[in-house]
Amino acid sequence: MSTMQMTNAKVHHHDFVVQATPVKRLCKTHNSITVNGMYPGPTLEVNNGDTLVVKVVNKARYNVTIHWHGVRQMRTGWADGPEFVTQCPIRPGASYTYRFTIQGQEGTLWWHAHSSWLRATVYGALIIRPREGDSYPFPKPKRETPLLLGEWWDANPIDVVRQATRTGAAPNVSDAYTINGQPGDLYNCSSKDTIIVPIDSGETNLLRVVNSGLNQQLFLKIANHKLTVVGADASYVKPFTTSVLMLGPGQTTDVLITADQPPSRYYIAARAYASAQGAPFDNTTTTAILEYKSANCQTTCASIKPVRAIMPAFNDTATATAFTTSFRSPRKVEVPTKIDHNLFFTVGLGLMNCPRGSRSRNCQGPNGTRFAASMNNVSFVLPSNFSLLQAHQQGIPGVFTTDFPGAPPVKFDYTGNVSRTLRQPVKSTKLYKLKYGETVQIVLQGTSIFTAENHPIHLHGYDFYIVAEGFGNFNPSRDTSKFNLVDPPLRNTASVPVGGWAVIRFVADNPGVWLMHCHLDVHITWGLAMAFIVENGVGGLQTLELPPADLPVC
Repeated sequence: MSTMQMTNAKVHHHDFVVQATPVKRLCKTHNSITVNGMYPGPTLEVNNGDTLVVKVVNKARYNVTIHWHGVRQMRTGWADGPEFVTQCPIRPGASYTYRFTIQGQEGTLWWHAHSSWLRATVYGALIIRPREGDSYPFPKPKRETPLLLGEWWDANPIDVVRQATRTGAAPNVSDAYTINGQPGDLYNCSSKDTIIVPIDSGETNLLRVVNSGLNQQLFLKIANHKLTVVGADASYVKPFTTSVLMLGPGQTTDVLITADQPPSRYYIAARAYASAQGAPFDNTTTTAILEYKSANCQTTCASIKPVRAIMPAFNDTATATAFTTSFRSPRKVEVPTKIDHNLFFTVGLGLMNCPRGSRSRNCQGPNGTRFAASMNNVSFVLPSNFSLLQAHQQGIPGVFTTDFPGAPPVKFDYTGNVSRTLRQPVKSTKLYKLKYGETVQIVLQGTSIFTAENHPIHLHGYDFYIVAEGFGNFNPSRDTSKFNLVDPPLRNTASVPVGGWAVIRFVADNPGVWLMHCHLDVHITWGLAMAFIVENGVGGLQTLELPPADLPVC
């Protein structure tokens, strides 16, 4: 059987040309960075077991890399894509070919630029269907529609982040959210391009929802319709029914929708879940339209105003929590129980004092400071002369140290009133070393050093089990009893609750250097990241492949 499956596996070749393209949104045209002139970029469709070979040619004026978000990249860390972590960026005029195989993953993933804020417009869906001859664990849907939720700036996103980096202040928020690149008919100059999702009365369709936004968790609803969640982050889940989804940036959710309402048009709407108190956010709503295609609707429905979706309040943490805690694996899973590394990482925002001799215009954060973010009080600094993976694989000294702390240097009331003395993180490039096959538990503890908020934490190269989440400070004597070690969900991005914690577990079975970071891009810009080194195991199947000949140089 397995040899037959191997022979059915295909190799898919794609060319990605990264280039500036005129894109008109909100009445104005911007020269946006796109792939193959498309915004969003092309959807890639493969089967479990297939190999992707994607040649990326950079014709833009910025450095670029592409990250295949959620792909396990077993032994192919060189293809993972985060800039200065697994590769140096692809310079303007240069190219690089990503080669990797999808192994044991089915569902929806996505790809995006992993260089500065290019992923505002450089992203697309990656759809992984079952191996040929296998089927979905639910009745085959009549249609499948990817819904990529994004954020649009009526400006050049690179200029937005550069201004924030210069001033030390928070970046300007986006001007619109989008569904498949379109803001929808609640925005100026947008109604005629609103995305239409067709459905026939009585049929059940699969919607593949991705939050490709840069800095915002999003609620999604479809007016008057229930959604059955069947997958997340390219893993199947125990099906559950909900009227609202909440996705952090980076997360994907597969849902079944049945056309069981009177034939008409219904809004698909997404708006912010903004958990940081008092922080500015884009308070607009993006829409698409679910349109029934039955005979009695064909002629009349086009002129009907869509039924409105009643959205949760932007700060409705109860709804967000009810959703995130509903996920379970479809059956009993093998969760690591003997733990080799029991880690405790605080995650959150802090402030850096204005450096000596700096001008006040460079310190426009609260009270003349600069924003910073950290894990365990370390604000992560990317190298610039080598990638971390090159430095590790070639033994280049002075690029990083391996003393990332396994616990916060100072214990404090993480989610309470925090002393100002704890606000200053230390800038450095510290990694944490794991031997091949070791088991890891991480308590991801949110902090309220500056403000508490929900953090979508993404680990490259791995899926992990989310065994528990909760509010306040994690207390091992009280909270360990809440761990789900039977059927926890398998994810690649965990939403750490606002003013709370999440606990994840995984086995370090993929050698390489793997970034773990907050997927709010403003937070990774400020240093909310760290990386694991996973050493080679024994033999070829436990060893990182050699770097490809065309790996970009810094």
